[in-house]
Amino acid sequence: MKRLFLASYFAGVASLLPNFAEEDLNRKRVIFISTAGLHEMSEKDREALDYINKTDKEALQSLGFIIEELEVSSVPYEVIEKSISDADGIFVCGGSTFLLMQELKRKGADKLISQHIEKGKLYMGTSAGSLIAQKDIVADGVDDPKFGPDLNGDYSALGFIDFYLYVHYGSHYWGDDDEYIRKYYSKLDYKKLTDKQAVTIHGDKIEIVTAP
Repeated sequence: MKRLFLASYFAGVASLLPNFAEEDLNRKRVIFISTAGLHEMSEKDREALDYINKTDKEALQSLGFIIEELEVSSVPYEVIEKSISDADGIFVCGGSTFLLMQELKRKGADKLISQHIEKGKLYMGTSAGSLIAQKDIVADGVDDPKFGPDLNGDYSALGFIDFYLYVHYGSHYWGDDDEYIRKYYSKLDYKKLTDKQAVTIHGDKIEIVTAP
């Protein structure tokens, strides 16, 4: 049975994970995939992403997880396969969804992740790591197809949700959120997620949960 915990910012909602997971998380091994953050960005954006990754790691560790980092673009398929197979959970960081999907597809990791999700392995994501659960990914003025040139126009993603996510709502990372939504999301079936919210998927049950 599928179990996905799709956050805008994982550290902001980590307290909700144990109830959703319905298992003891202590000493469970989680693969931490940071590939989405490898694209070029401003120093300010790099500092913000580094902070998010740091606090997400700390949140995972506070829940008892043992973290193993995996950068899929730099290791062979056999390493990716063993790492994902041996882990109790998969965590995917934020950054560019286009770069992330490009590298996951290039290494065959997208199919591996999907197979393990279908078998019930816990999947957790922050921002781009959550967006790849959509049926496809969106060019929105910040995240651009130029970051994944080898996709050659194939912007299909993992396809575990049939709607789109607007992450970091209320944080104003890109200016006025509502104006941004009108410009890029108005024709899409989307759900807004603040940094204190996540979409949980357990089998066919989909909910939006909010941290206190």
